[in-house]
Amino acid sequence: MRVEELHYELPEQLVAQVPVEPRDAARLMVARSGAAGPEHARVRDLPAHLEPGDLVVVNSTRVLPARVRIARPGGGAGEVLLLEDRGDGWWEALCRPSRKLPEGTHHGSIGGHLAFEMGAELGAGRRLVRPEVTAVRPATRMGHDESDLLAALESDGEVPLPPYLHEQLEDPERYQTVFARRPASAAAPTAGLHLTPAVLAALSERGVRVATVELVVGLDTFRPVTTELVEDHEIHTEHYQVPEETWHEVGTTRVRGNSVVAVGTTTTRALESVTHTGDLAGRTGLFITPGFEFRVVDRLMTNFHLPRSSLLAMVEAFAGPVWRELYRLGVEQGYRFLSFGDAMLLDPATTGADPASTGGADT
Repeated sequence: MRVEELHYELPEQLVAQVPVEPRDAARLMVARSGAAGPEHARVRDLPAHLEPGDLVVVNSTRVLPARVRIARPGGGAGEVLLLEDRGDGWWEALCRPSRKLPEGTHHGSIGGHLAFEMGAELGAGRRLVRPEVTAVRPATRMGHDESDLLAALESDGEVPLPPYLHEQLEDPERYQTVFARRPASAAAPTAGLHLTPAVLAALSERGVRVATVELVVGLDTFRPVTTELVEDHEIHTEHYQVPEETWHEVGTTRVRGNSVVAVGTTTTRALESVTHTGDLAGRTGLFITPGFEFRVVDRLMTNFHLPRSSLLAMVEAFAGPVWRELYRLGVEQGYRFLSFGDAMLLDPATTGADPASTGGADT
């Protein structure tokens, strides 16, 4: 697939800079297979578009306040953005200015609760760093007492927002889902931002069960596809975990003939990764592109994504080329796009790939 096939014109004024209030007032474009056109609803109407016995699966990851301002010993300021825990106290991070933060040096946070030891460079502006908590319990490292690091990050860090959002939120909790649990991600699973306790309660009353997975979302989720062929794009790997009870719910739902409804591309990636790796937890490099055979997800709730993105490639893989008309309508009718934008509920394409083919690549 050529990257130009994932292009569309996105007017700047449609990039939502702030979330709607309440969360479930966001618009929901419902596209059903065989329908003459989409239905325009609200997220609060989601239960009415599902059937009793369906299963909604959400990503329960929580965004870390992982962007920390640091002071360099020689003068000047810098920044550490923690991306993912690599074990033994070391984190993968983006550091600025990287060339002035040599390996082996230590740099304290401006807030005074943290220091960072600079480790080996990993390429593409990334490196290993080891955070040390200096003001909660001195010299406690992440590998030894996670709660201390989280407390220090809450004090000295801030939640990293996508590059197309230009203002800090008045309430950082608006970039967290209401079901967020373990702090681990550098970005939010944005489709889940729309769901409220009222919607979750209405789903339960409708007879729709809700289950969780965890996929640690990295900043690469915002990286555009720059290769001529989409399949040549180097996809990032992410840690995922699908609880046994969730996987059991998936199986019983499908046996009943009901639908597994994934809330978000990250949830989709986690669920479909199980069928590719055979493991309920691990690292996945699954790249879902057109031709992919979905084995778990029957319906997809997702936001409107950036042009030329790997997320849009997944949407085409799932729903087929109809996304172009849906996005055209979205622009025409003033839908809000990207992380704080509106959502869509998609059925799979009516004509899929050869069932013998697995479609995507696992890197």
